[in-house]
Amino acid sequence: MPDFCAALGCSNQRNANTKQQGITFHRFPKDKVKRQLWKMALKRRDFEPNDRSVVCSCHFKAEDFDRTGQTTRIREGVIPSVFLFTRHLGKAHTATRTSRTSQKAAEQPPQVQAVEPTASDHQYALDPVQVKKRLNEAREKLEELRRDLRNAKDRERRHKKTVKSLLEDLKHKHILSEELQQRLDDILLG
Repeated sequence: MPDFCAALGCSNQRNANTKQQGITFHRFPKDKVKRQLWKMALKRRDFEPNDRSVVCSCHFKAEDFDRTGQTTRIREGVIPSVFLFTRHLGKAHTATRTSRTSQKAAEQPPQVQAVEPTASDHQYALDPVQVKKRLNEAREKLEELRRDLRNAKDRERRHKKTVKSLLEDLKHKHILSEELQQRLDDILLG
């Protein structure tokens, strides 16, 4: 199954031709927050990336790549930011011009507009640093509560053992009546 770039208006497909051109394809991050940032950067209405969705290297800046290993990788935290958002998507196609200038203009690659996503664009997006901080605080609180519960159960076990020991002493010294002994046994066993 071929991989097509998910960017709007991009027709790059993973094949021998794009490989020869040096175009690489990069899957959407698995992390939900990062995946959402990539999705917002694409500006595609009703688009939901799946595990096979990719964005080609044409939509990243040169400094966004780590080329130190055998495979070209995207640096941590990078979001695709190079897109061609055309304003004339709804206009009808005009007849092809035949002048040399028009043909030369058609041969030149389209100018690409860089779009930098900013934090102020999406106030509803989660801040990963704050989320991680709150998650760590919740984990610490959970561990503290577990420790308190374990200590309370240990105290309860020790108290029950002490009470049993005292009752045994009272029974051997014949200080308790038989009725009282029976009631205490029912309470302790029940």
